[in-house]
Amino acid sequence: MTALRDPAPRVLVDCGVYTDGRRVPGEFTPAGAKAKVREIEATGRNAFVWVGLHEPGEAQMQGVAATFQLHELSVEDAVHAHQRPKLERYDDTLFLVLKTVNYVPHESESLPRRIVETGEVMIFVGKNFVVTVRHGEHGSLSDVRRRMDADPDHLRLGPYAVMHAIADHVVDRYVEVTNLMESDIDTIEEMAFAPGTRTDVEPIYQLKREVVELRRAVAPLSVPFQRMQTDYKDLISKEVRRYLRDVADHQTRAGEQISSYDEMLSSLVQAALARVGMQQNTDMRKMSAWAGIIAVPTMIAGIYGMNFDHMPALHWVFSYPLVLVGMAIICTVLYRAFRRNGWL
Repeated sequence: MTALRDPAPRVLVDCGVYTDGRRVPGEFTPAGAKAKVREIEATGRNAFVWVGLHEPGEAQMQGVAATFQLHELSVEDAVHAHQRPKLERYDDTLFLVLKTVNYVPHESESLPRRIVETGEVMIFVGKNFVVTVRHGEHGSLSDVRRRMDADPDHLRLGPYAVMHAIADHVVDRYVEVTNLMESDIDTIEEMAFAPGTRTDVEPIYQLKREVVELRRAVAPLSVPFQRMQTDYKDLISKEVRRYLRDVADHQTRAGEQISSYDEMLSSLVQAALARVGMQQNTDMRKMSAWAGIIAVPTMIAGIYGMNFDHMPALHWVFSYPLVLVGMAIICTVLYRAFRRNGWL
């Protein structure tokens, strides 16, 4: 692959060189930062470069890939996004894909089209470089970089300490979003079982869809975090692996909470469908009861509307009011019977 040019300013979010836990003053392009790292390493000190990109095009990403010798398959994944969370190794470079999540604030009684927004962060980590590629409007890593700049002891652990910090930031967001969704689930549960209200299954289905989306972001990370502890000891130091174990614990906790939400919503769907069936049965009984009541005057009116000459009480002066009173009495008796049996 041939280097084309450095990323455009809107794509290149930040590019910094770090040595001994401190950021080297100055502004760098990725190629210039790589040259600066080599210059520092020539003096016997350790250094690395951290490049942050936001939704790079193919041309911009190819330039960065040529600078840091990134594998073409991982570069293709970074450009086109929509990847499943995963961890891959290309020689001495690790490629980690993380799904970022963001909670959309809303009124609980009126759920928006989306409750959880997702994005992606791809992390390339080598011996002396970190390249992060972010897709989506949320999931900014500027806070992570500021915290790392203020923590030189952690930065001295090298590029994999940056990978830990980003993973920790993303996983902590998982925990925050799952906690925020709990209030939505509680509200939906109260609405599903509130007396005197009609059950709407649509919000439950919508919330379940969002929980499934969140589970797709969180659950696949279990295997990559486990592999970091066992398969890449030659790349990741013991100290950084200790930090990553803590991140894995948070990821496991978030995954278990999401699974419990999924099971709860499945139960709510079944309960809501059962309640809808009961509501439909009640409505059908009411309709049948009113139809039975209305059938009596309809039948009597139909008989006396046949225009025959020889009919009982046809020419009696009190026949009309007597028939009306009879209709009213029969309807009243039927109404009270249906009420007594719980049909009305």
